[in-house]
Amino acid sequence: MVQRPPSAAVLVLHGGRETGTEPPPPGLLNLPGTRMRPFVRALGRAARTAGTGAGPASASASSAGPALGSSAGPAFATGAGSGVLVRQVRYGHRGWNGDRADPFHDAVAALDALRDEAGDELPVVLLGHSMGARAALRAAGHPLVRGVVGLAPWCPPGDPVTQLADRDVVLVHSNRDRLTSPQASQSLTARARRAGARTCMITVRGGDHAMIRRAPAWHRVTTALVLGLLGSGSLPAPVGAALALPATAEATEGTLDLDLDLGAGAGPGRPPTAVPPRR
Repeated sequence: MVQRPPSAAVLVLHGGRETGTEPPPPGLLNLPGTRMRPFVRALGRAARTAGTGAGPASASASSAGPALGSSAGPAFATGAGSGVLVRQVRYGHRGWNGDRADPFHDAVAALDALRDEAGDELPVVLLGHSMGARAALRAAGHPLVRGVVGLAPWCPPGDPVTQLADRDVVLVHSNRDRLTSPQASQSLTARARRAGARTCMITVRGGDHAMIRRAPAWHRVTTALVLGLLGSGSLPAPVGAALALPATAEATEGTLDLDLDLGAGAGPGRPPTAVPPRR
């Protein structure tokens, strides 16, 4: 079958530790990486169903680049019509490691590899969890990046936000998270909006940092957000309204409740009112 360049891509960045210079363990032993596999599968299924362009979409999942210590999978999605490439980034080190910000550099390297493979016009959404969300937010200034979806993100108050200008940023956080702060996520959405980003926060009541509690809802809403930001699906209307808020909006104005505002994790097969795909 002839391989065709993807129409869009998703880079998935898993969590890690505050410090740790050793490489992550391989395969399923890398628990933060394993935690993201259901999201990769859900995105692949939804991309095949939703379709982009003239024909049904196909999705290809792979690990990012040999330079990151993993074997590279297929460079392009295959099949009829345009495809969405879903690629997991493997880190060189387990931790953020202070000013080294190792996962940020791994994310940039993966984005550069995508640009080499698919060109300068490939729209990319970064999907990160915890430390991976911090790396995604930091790497969002890369020219390929259209938006960021951060799950239970680690958002220290001093982290920069100017690189988020003209990007869509949606942070999803449990109100019961004990490892990273939902209040810090909410604060970042307001700071980033003032810096020129389009931002929104979604609260998952009764969830947890590992996204095990209410896992199906996490998977559905994440899939809807990622494909909606890529233009490969419909973005939930309340999210679209939050992204359109002015820069002066308060953080609470851009904060949604998963159950009250989005129908308990609306996504493919369970849509709320929606706005057309973003292009």
